[in-house]
Amino acid sequence: MRLDNSRESQNIEDRRGSRLPLGGRGKIGLGTIVLALVAIYFGVDPSIVLQTMSDPQETQYSAPAGGPANDAESRFVAKVLGDTEDTWGKLFQQHNWGNYQQPRLVLYTGATPTACGTGQAAMGPFYCPGDSKVYLDLSFFRQMAQELDSPGDFAQAYVIAHEVAHHVQHLRGITDQVDRLRQRASATQANQMSVRVELQADCFAGVWANHSNEQRATLEDGDIEEALDAATAIGDDRLQKKSQGYVVPDSFTHGTSAQRVKWFTRGFKSGDTAQCDTFGAQSL
Repeated sequence: MRLDNSRESQNIEDRRGSRLPLGGRGKIGLGTIVLALVAIYFGVDPSIVLQTMSDPQETQYSAPAGGPANDAESRFVAKVLGDTEDTWGKLFQQHNWGNYQQPRLVLYTGATPTACGTGQAAMGPFYCPGDSKVYLDLSFFRQMAQELDSPGDFAQAYVIAHEVAHHVQHLRGITDQVDRLRQRASATQANQMSVRVELQADCFAGVWANHSNEQRATLEDGDIEEALDAATAIGDDRLQKKSQGYVVPDSFTHGTSAQRVKWFTRGFKSGDTAQCDTFGAQSL
């Protein structure tokens, strides 16, 4: 991925090195990742899970000393975030959606407090609508390459773009509408709504990739394949098969590998958010 023409976002909050004693903050195993991803990975509102996992008496956050992040990994994240800011800022203007309110992205290690409860690295990256922040432990990128078989800088960029897409959904009121519908729905129906939310976020990530490349020529050979490999790796069917040996379609919350690939591709090829209406689609 070429980011030479992309600026670094100033909306990075670096909490790495902070202390939040929760116990069990050792190496993230594949089983832990898979179970967490099936539940909340890639942006389903994490508040319930986070609040369940956190202990208010143990949530003592100690901020790290030092200035803003300036290592290679954090600068890459800042450039990708800046690129999403520029893309969505223009799209909001084009669609007369008002000013795009940029989210903050929090880099942390192990665990961190959020408006949705205590976030933990084993849960993977997530977006918290309560504080409009994306949370990311950079060790996830290494786990992604080594244990989920999804290496590459654009695979990482796709992760960030997907979480930012949940912020776009939040700004557009989609998240709140779906949450209200979930309250009156059965567990199976609520899961189906979550799938549509996630697939739309995949489609929005594809829209970002399209406009980013058109405006700043960011894509290199193989980048889209990296994103599609990542989308395939975190499909509900693939994750459940890996974690428990079989799949339970009624419990899907993010969509199958094929569905995630389909909707990212749709967004990328069209560059049109109107093509991302997963809620009106008869077939996903």
